[in-house]
Amino acid sequence: MDPKNILKQIRQLTVDVIEAGICDAQNFPSLTQSPRGISEIGISSVDNSIFLKNIPYNEMYSELLKRKYYNFKMIDGALISLLYRFQNNDIIAHRLSFFPAPNLEVFQNEPELYLEDEIYLEFLDKRIVTVPLRFDFDSGEAFVPVEHPKSHLTLGQYENCRIPVSSAVSPYQFMEFILRNFYHTARNKSCLDLTKYTDKFEKSIVSEEEALVHVCTSS
Repeated sequence: MDPKNILKQIRQLTVDVIEAGICDAQNFPSLTQSPRGISEIGISSVDNSIFLKNIPYNEMYSELLKRKYYNFKMIDGALISLLYRFQNNDIIAHRLSFFPAPNLEVFQNEPELYLEDEIYLEFLDKRIVTVPLRFDFDSGEAFVPVEHPKSHLTLGQYENCRIPVSSAVSPYQFMEFILRNFYHTARNKSCLDLTKYTDKFEKSIVSEEEALVHVCTSS
């Protein structure tokens, strides 16, 4: 699970998602390396400071869309990004994000395109609440057992929502999780079209976190 393997995995998954017909825009990943042995896999020429701003979700989504800050723009408008940082081939951080569209404005103009698709029918269900999510990993000074696990899941942009995760999350694990839970219908099993990767990161969860409800990536 070194930078080159992660880059290769994201590139193949990008092809898979395009071929599945569930995204309408995409950016292939880039790999940059520094003399200090830091390798970053992300999206070329994009500033990620937008994540740090305290602004309404609608505004943040619009800014991400305008800057094309995503690996995938899904057919329902959701933005998916996969960012990894390594030092000497050891993972030190990642941010894997899923930002649903706050609304589907195109529906007002072309409703027939949505009403014929199971995915859109569920998205337009008035009971559905838009919830962004991120799988973050940070092995640096931010790590505090239980309070700030190295690997954690954040729901709804809540600052202190950090559900422990047993390890860093691979590109395949993340995309399989997103497609299975948000783009998997009786007729459209998009997650089954992904190239499968069995490589996993080493366990990073500590015993105090493992005693809590947590997400396990080892199975």
